[in-house]
Amino acid sequence: LISFLLTFFLQRGSSSMKVASLLLVGFYLLPFCRAEEGLNFPTYDGKDRVVNLNEKNYKQILKKYDLLCLFYHEPVSSDKVSQKQFQMKEIVLELAAQVLEHKAIGFALVDSKKEAKLAKKLGFDEEGSLYILKGDRTIEFDGELAADVLVEFLLDLIEDPVEIINSKLEVQAFERIDDYIKLIGYFKSEDSEHYKAFEEAAEHFQPYIKFFATFDKGVAKKLTLKMNEVDFYEPFMEEPTAIPDKPYTEEELVEFVKEHQRPTLRRLRPEDMFETWEDDLNGIHIVAFAEKSDPGRPFLSPQGPLVTYWEKTFKIDLFKPQIGVVNVTDADSIWMDIIDDDDLPTPEELEDWIEDVLSGKINTEDDDNDAEDDDDDDDDDDNSEEDDDDDDDDSDEED
Repeated sequence: LISFLLTFFLQRGSSSMKVASLLLVGFYLLPFCRAEEGLNFPTYDGKDRVVNLNEKNYKQILKKYDLLCLFYHEPVSSDKVSQKQFQMKEIVLELAAQVLEHKAIGFALVDSKKEAKLAKKLGFDEEGSLYILKGDRTIEFDGELAADVLVEFLLDLIEDPVEIINSKLEVQAFERIDDYIKLIGYFKSEDSEHYKAFEEAAEHFQPYIKFFATFDKGVAKKLTLKMNEVDFYEPFMEEPTAIPDKPYTEEELVEFVKEHQRPTLRRLRPEDMFETWEDDLNGIHIVAFAEKSDPGRPFLSPQGPLVTYWEKTFKIDLFKPQIGVVNVTDADSIWMDIIDDDDLPTPEELEDWIEDVLSGKINTEDDDNDAEDDDDDDDDDDNSEEDDDDDDDDSDEED
């Protein structure tokens, strides 16, 4: 299903490609279950590691850590629900701080009212956001606020912005990364001015976009790279695009990536799910739920917390493939009718459905009439019951 979606959009030329890239979001939900399958987090030990940041301690704390993770929040209300919600977020930060205690990563809270002056100095403007300070960069975390997701994000952020590939075995690992935007360049050495420009450009996009480099002629030959050339890979695309007009400056590389960083098909990942979800066209996404591998297995773990959320929100069964149109403003959606898991739609049927979506024949409001009819039926039933009650009352009075 995913392979066909890519083929469908690619066959439609540049103008349709632009429309498709704006509309399509493909993702797998299997990684959302990694809390059970991946990092085994300890329980919170009760030690306070998250501090309250203010103008007095700001510079001292900033010097102490390589990364500073700041939760910018509105003043905590006195009601129990608000306090409980805030405590849950604080526990996520405390647990992440506990796991990363020896990694020179600090965690702090910034109250939007008490520390309004400091927040303005830092450029914070969205309450409820998590910001990471790294050198002179401010990175906003747009992912799921879960300890395991945050820890992985921060660990990626303290790594070198460029990963060096030295062998054919590492090339194979590079080729297996298919769900991220990635770039790879071939340079003379780490001292090359062109490599340094590539490295500086990578810092602008870390950790969301992966940058790789090689200084090995054999690796470059296998990847058909020329000296000082950089290839740009879109997610799920086998063939890269060579960035034109080599060698490049830092600014030229940054400009190219920004212009092409909105892919045709992307996976909704825990570390940037909100950024992806907000990147819609007129409030619309085309969404595919599919398993990345092994289609013979149930493709979602029923224990995944977000699985339950998606199923409830979209009223779909995520133990089978789904494709639909979602209106992100109100979570209204319509899904392709896949009756039999063993008899999936043909490419032609899927093509017709996609074309109906892109032409506006199918939209997320199509199922609203059915819902309204159901409501009308319920109202009729209620009115009927009321009439019956009135009749009964009249009968009692006559008696």
